[in-house]
Amino acid sequence: MPPGTRGLAGTRKLKKLGLRASHTADVFLDDVRVPGSCLLGDKESLDRRLARAREGQRATKQAAMRTFELSRPAVGAQAIGIARAAYEYALEYAKNRVQFGRPIIENQAVAFALADMRTEIDAARLLVWRAAWMGRNERPFGAGEGSMSKLKAGEVAVSVTEKAVQILGGAGYLREHPVERMFRDAKIYTIFEGTSEIQRLVIARAISGVQIR
Repeated sequence: MPPGTRGLAGTRKLKKLGLRASHTADVFLDDVRVPGSCLLGDKESLDRRLARAREGQRATKQAAMRTFELSRPAVGAQAIGIARAAYEYALEYAKNRVQFGRPIIENQAVAFALADMRTEIDAARLLVWRAAWMGRNERPFGAGEGSMSKLKAGEVAVSVTEKAVQILGGAGYLREHPVERMFRDAKIYTIFEGTSEIQRLVIARAISGVQIR
């Protein structure tokens, strides 16, 4: 809606843990009349939806769920991007950081952590690719595959960025290195577009056919 619309009010920008380049604020709508120029889609579709709403009808649960399932792989892809960036930075750091006369990547603890990071990233990426392919080809999400991809990618982003900070040690806690920002940014991917708990609920309902609460 255009600025100055009657009944539209916003608050100051909220300060967040991460994703600080993306502004977030509360928006309040009080008896707002939306001008036709702001309509998304065609007027006929809107009229049909309004008619259904006046008759007390609602969109099918399956249609609503599919909309969410289609959007979740895209969110998962963002999470994978953060995880991959953190992994690649930590890998390069481990190759070049010398302690006690040798690069720290020669220590099993560091090497194994990097191996786990890479494995988890690739696993999450494959889930995102599968869900994106299913959505593009209009395949049914019979087991909550869209939610699976977002769940795995979000939690991988958190675990991988945490490991990246750990590999850098004290340096990873400094803003001189980007992994501290990636660590902060990653957490939101287990919260927005449905928390990890919601994703598990969707998957559980899909595979069991039971209305789990």
